[in-house]
Amino acid sequence: MSRGAKHKFFENVTVIDIAEEGKGVGKADDFVLFIDKAIPGDVVDVQVFKSKKNFGEGKITRLNQSSEYRVEAFCGHFGTCGGCKWQHMTYAAQLKFKQKAVADALGRLAKIDVSGIMDIVPSPADRYYRNKLEYTFSNKRWLYDGESRDDEQLNMDALGFHIPGRFDKILDVNHCYLQAEPSNMLRNSIRDFVIQHGYSFYDLKQHTGALRNLIIRTSSTGEVMVVVVFAYADEEEVNKLMGFVETEFPQITSLLYIINHKKNDTIFDQDVITWKGPQYIYEEMPSPHGVIKFRIGPKSFYQTNSIQALKLYEITRDFAGFTGNELVYDLYTGAGTIANFVAGHVKEVVGVEYVPSAIEDAKINSAINNITNTKFYAGDMKDVLSADFVADHGKPDVIITDPPRAGMHPDVVARLMEIEAPKIVYVSCNAATQARDLQVLKEKYDTVKIQPVDMFPHTQHVENVVLLVLRDSPLHSATISI
Repeated sequence: MSRGAKHKFFENVTVIDIAEEGKGVGKADDFVLFIDKAIPGDVVDVQVFKSKKNFGEGKITRLNQSSEYRVEAFCGHFGTCGGCKWQHMTYAAQLKFKQKAVADALGRLAKIDVSGIMDIVPSPADRYYRNKLEYTFSNKRWLYDGESRDDEQLNMDALGFHIPGRFDKILDVNHCYLQAEPSNMLRNSIRDFVIQHGYSFYDLKQHTGALRNLIIRTSSTGEVMVVVVFAYADEEEVNKLMGFVETEFPQITSLLYIINHKKNDTIFDQDVITWKGPQYIYEEMPSPHGVIKFRIGPKSFYQTNSIQALKLYEITRDFAGFTGNELVYDLYTGAGTIANFVAGHVKEVVGVEYVPSAIEDAKINSAINNITNTKFYAGDMKDVLSADFVADHGKPDVIITDPPRAGMHPDVVARLMEIEAPKIVYVSCNAATQARDLQVLKEKYDTVKIQPVDMFPHTQHVENVVLLVLRDSPLHSATISI
């Protein structure tokens, strides 16, 4: 019952579903509530903080009845940090709701039959599964209850993650369960050292202060890359900090730094300066043709869950059903990970990516693996994937597309309809935009296989792989019968 809509407070709301962004969904009469940290099965009192005509966003003020899926979060930063928002839900329930999210998106938005959707592939590890984390230095630490900004003894410096909805506030992280050691030891040691030695932390509004970011990358080979981003070059401070990190953590194989004078944090247009070791580490991935090595630099894109990346690529390869004679287009190829992974199974792979540095990584990854049947091109997909491009390289037998969260540009989808490749394998990190694209593609293609993959435990995010087969293709009946 509600005390009155004008008070924006509702009692005993039963949570019935999970919304796309991971919030619980409840109803009070005809008023829909999106409730932070609520789980289906919870019965809660809700305070609304943002209201529209027919719906509102709210937070739990009292948990009257706990869902069967509710568990105690294992991280002390849960509820404040914007990272692992589903820690309070059993992993089995997370998988259930991720699977449902994919089925709902494809069935409701794309209007395709999802009755044959395969069970989501769980992550073998639900903690310490990431190979990359980026932390932010800030002089505007998020204050906990009981802390006062007026306390002159209070240290306001922080090294951690952005608070959701408060970009200028940083949560000072003591322990993060996303990346294995030496990640936590590195972050805490660096923070303690720079505070002890009086380094200035960056002010995200005033754009002052010396220290901006800390990037830590690890790999299955045991290599460790650390990148410290400074706002300006104070030689003494740079040398002192980098020397400390090198001495304290001899296991670091690539120690780098960047001087970023810009107002934004992107480093793709910044020079990388080497302090120790090469400007890259290696990741390895097994395949039927031997181990494939990927060279990863500070700016490289690589799937952040290495174990699940292998499963994702194996599914992509298996969905394509290669015979060895195919010409494959790999769209949004990134650093050429999928292209190089499938190269041993096909005649040729042509990869296209917007970021030039990623294309250089893709070429290097082919070279270090002695892969000679790949070609890579940089440019905007809607401009590169032209009729002339197809005429020059040949009509593809299979198109693999792995676009960013926004999905494919409408012009790219239109080009795929014109090219009419017999098979399309669509890898997506956003089922909603994937469904939008499938709604167009289904005019000529049938969706034959759907396979969700959990890459990010304790979050609402889910990857999904779809196999599309051209309806008029000779392969259609053979593939449908598999």
